Formats: sequence, C-alpha cells, structure tokens
Amino acid sequence: MNPFQGFAAALTPSGLLWTVLILGAATFLHELAHYALARWQGVGVKSFSVGMGPILLRREWRGTQWRISLLPLGGYVEIDGMAPQPDADGVPRAPTTGFARLPAAGKVAVLLAGPLMNLLLGLGLMTGLFMGQGLPVPDRVHIEAVVAGSRAEALGLKPGDVITAIDGQDLPDRATVNGQEIAGWETVREVLKTPGPHVFTLDRAGQPQRVTFDWRPTVNGERQLLGIQYGPDSRRAGLAEAVSTSVSSTVQVVPQVLAAFGNLFKRFFTLDLSRDQNVSGPIGTAEIVSQAAAASPWALVQVAIMLNLSLAFFNLLPIPGLDGGRILLVLLGAVKGRPLTHEQENAINFMGFAFVMLLMLFVVVRDVVTRL
Repeated sequence: MNPFQGFAAALTPSGLLWTVLILGAATFLHELAHYALARWQGVGVKSFSVGMGPILLRREWRGTQWRISLLPLGGYVEIDGMAPQPDADGVPRAPTTGFARLPAAGKVAVLLAGPLMNLLLGLGLMTGLFMGQGLPVPDRVHIEAVVAGSRAEALGLKPGDVITAIDGQDLPDRATVNGQEIAGWETVREVLKTPGPHVFTLDRAGQPQRVTFDWRPTVNGERQLLGIQYGPDSRRAGLAEAVSTSVSSTVQVVPQVLAAFGNLFKRFFTLDLSRDQNVSGPIGTAEIVSQAAAASPWALVQVAIMLNLSLAFFNLLPIPGLDGGRILLVLLGAVKGRPLTHEQENAINFMGFAFVMLLMLFVVVRDVVTRL
C-alpha cells in the first residue's frame, strides 16, 4: 500500500465530514464569542467569516457582513479598531475608535471570550458524556467486544464482563509503568506483555467468575493478541457530579497539555519530524476523527472535547498573534500606564503570527513525513 492509499484508508469520507463539522463548530463559536463581547460593549464588527480564503457568499445584517468562505476550516471576525484604518490618502493610521477606545478590561474581555467559549463547550460536552456514558471507574476493566475465533472467545470471555482483579491482585486506580503513570485499567496491556499463567477475576452480571490461562506474548516472533476490546468500566452520574468531575478532569489535564505544547516547540526548533502521539496536525486529527466516527457517537464527543480544550489552551498561550499574546500586550500596556503604540503592537503580533504559521507548516510536514 503506497502512502496515498494509506491516507485514503485512514481518512474516511465520514471522518473528513465530521472533522470539518467539529472544527468548524468549534471555530465558529470561538469567533462568535469575540463578536458578542465586542457588540455588547458597543464596538462594531465589520465582517464575520465562516471559513477562510475566497468569499463564496456574503450578506449584510446588523452592520456586519456575514460571509461563507471557500476553505471550510477556520474563520475570523474583523472588529472595528483592531486594525489600522486608511486615511483619505489611503495611508494606514492607528485606529482611534471601537476596540482601540475600550479600557484594558474591555479589551481583555473581547480577547478572552473566544478561548473561554471553547473551554466552556469542552466542559459542557464532557458533562454530557459523563451523564450519558457514565463516569469512568479506573480500577475496573470493561470488556466491550470479543473477537470471533480469538483466544479470548475460546477462554469464554464475553462482552460486558468486567475484570476486577488480575493474578489475585485488585486493580489500582493508578499505576506507574516505565516511569509513566497510567490508569489501573490500562495495566491489562502490561500484563499481556508478561509470559506465564494469568488469572482474570471477573464480574459477570453480578456473578464472580475466574478465567485462568497460560499466555505467550509472542509465538515464532509474531505478537499474539488476546482478542478483546476494552476500556474503563463506568457508573452513572448526576448533573452535579458530572459537572464537578468535568472541571476537575480539565484542571488535571492542564499540565499534560502544557507539556505537550512544550514538546511541540522543542521539536519545532530542533526540526524533529518524528511522530508525536500528543499533538496531531490536520491529517492526524482527521485520522483520529475517522476512527472515532467508525467507533461510536460517544467517541466523536470525546474527540470534540479534546479539540475544544486544545483550541482553548493553545489560544491562551502568550504568543503574539494568538488571543493569549494579545491579552499579554494589553496587560503590559495597563501596567505601563499607556498602551503600546500601534506600530509596536503590529510588529510584535506580526512576528508572533509568522511563528504560528511556521509552526502549523511544521506540523503539516511532520504529518506527511511520518506517514510516508
């Protein structure tokens, strides 16, 4: 199979459609939040585009030109007073109206609205996921499917079985393997790397069961598969518990997200094009969405949560050109007692924007190179 056939197999039509819908919705709501906070403070918005590139459709409504553009990913709002205004001679001048006249708190509110919208959307979807699918129970393994003709089927394992202990030891909430912390249910993978006799203690519809088997991870150099699809067990949750768990889960994931971004920047500056499991580019994201679309609607919700939280955290990074960088410049101006000149702010944002574009190009190139 050549690389293009591999891409075609991984990027299914439904997966590509869901990628556009999920990213499109996340971007639209992000920009809509910027729009709403600007209009709420009396600042005009010249245009609002769904998509990027050449404009396909446009319509004036409430003083804003609403656009649908050719490229379905991304979008933008043109807020009055954020960009230079041409004078009568066509020379760009620093803006003196709209956004430029807002106090620092008002500017921060407009800039913060987009990432905050993605954060709230991620939390809302996570709350719905926990209420609909249940809260994960990390120390119990739920067998979701058993492959026909597999070793698991021969041992009598069935979908719906719950593994509560392995080799006589209850599963922990968390475990450390090779210096990396994993959830207790993931230790099944580590156990199946170890040859010898093993015992699964099961809960089958409330009845305890024991399955004993002798295991060889490889036979004649070929990796053996037990033949089960599994994940953490779950329990039902009410609204209050689902919300609190969503918030705590998001707080806990912040250090991991920041570490992933830090690793991405390190790889960028060292031109390390090896595959990164923590940060995906557009091709990798479409592959993930394609796999989720083939799995279940809940899997798509999980991907939507991941993408919205990633957009929120990335946009809050203090990089000029991003919302977080613009907020930093506003706060620096407030501390100094006077804002940066428009020329200074433009120069800083241009450098930041150029860096972000190069970073995106790097991720796209890495996506392609690692799949060749």
